[in-house]
Amino acid sequence: MTSQRARAAASLLLGLLLSGTMLSGVGFAQSSSRSAAAAGQPASPWDQRVNPAAVQADAWFDNYQFRDGETLARLKIHYSTLGTPHRNAKGEIDNAVLVLHWTGADSRALLSPTYAKALFDPGRPLDAQRYYLIFPDSVGHGQSSKPSDGLKTKFPNYDYSDIVDLQHKVVTETLGIKHLHAILGMSMGGMNAWQWAEAYPDMMDGVMPVVSLPISVSGRNLLWRRMVIDAIRADPEWKNGDYTETPRGWIVGYNILRLMIDSAPALQHEVPDGPAVDKFLSANRLTAEHVDANDILYSLKSSFSYDPEPELSKIKTKLFALNFSDDEFNPDKLQVLEKSVPKLERGRYAVQAGTPSSPGHFTMTRPDLWAQHVAEFMQWLGGTPSRASN
Repeated sequence: MTSQRARAAASLLLGLLLSGTMLSGVGFAQSSSRSAAAAGQPASPWDQRVNPAAVQADAWFDNYQFRDGETLARLKIHYSTLGTPHRNAKGEIDNAVLVLHWTGADSRALLSPTYAKALFDPGRPLDAQRYYLIFPDSVGHGQSSKPSDGLKTKFPNYDYSDIVDLQHKVVTETLGIKHLHAILGMSMGGMNAWQWAEAYPDMMDGVMPVVSLPISVSGRNLLWRRMVIDAIRADPEWKNGDYTETPRGWIVGYNILRLMIDSAPALQHEVPDGPAVDKFLSANRLTAEHVDANDILYSLKSSFSYDPEPELSKIKTKLFALNFSDDEFNPDKLQVLEKSVPKLERGRYAVQAGTPSSPGHFTMTRPDLWAQHVAEFMQWLGGTPSRASN
């Protein structure tokens, strides 16, 4: 079970070895899911197979300039869609919902059976028969342009504002959408949702940030990121990004990450003694060796300029923030949502109580546990076509 949960950790933050959930279900790596499917058994909810119902596409931007002035000659943003756009009397799409992934993941994680069954299937809160769902791979992630494509540390530096800029270009320029019905984002995607609400206050009916806070990356959330980055950069095996084998510094960094990403009760159950520690660390090493250290380094440092707090007054749209009480990344003890959301013009929030078996920040990989909040949010927005059609 230790190795399975480690693979699931990679699916959460790294978008690789997308494996099973960490609670009562059993996780499988990609090869295992294919075997299960061939045997007629349910496939893993975290494999990387393409969802056959989703439309895959790429948007290309030539000589793209990032906010710090660096450019990329040809930048690709991959995206997927589910459902059909509905057009109002003006011919404008009015049922688009943008769904944003977490650090290191991509659209494949959100198109998994776990998410589809909880959120996108008929009758679910984001029923693809009613909504036109858009899943972009953020720059630096998935099948979009990223350091491991070849540029390594010569890849332009990007931050969360660049991520949102490119998401906006895909939505408005590539897809021709002037107004979004909603945005749902998890972790990094939730942070991006806060940014969307500030940067484009009239462009959506509502945003729902999940497991994220509208403050700068600080405290323990900043410490673990810096510790991971410093461990990678200080390792001679990193070779300024030109490594040929996984730097040991990244393996150490991944162990640090695991201390933060899991809830305390989950780790208490999984690591009860010395032999369990050995298995846990061995599984972590296996996972880290399948992750590009430059990609994770870039994705972590891209968060350092994030700070929506000073401009929260710009948010005019409906906003429903959801956090989990056992999330160590965004501790509820800080009372950030309790202090910030009531200041918004149309803000609501919920902090879902943790349980002895809930996995902290990982709870976002179990949308079945919080789908009722998405339903509440969508009902609050209202005004969506009963069934999408051209």
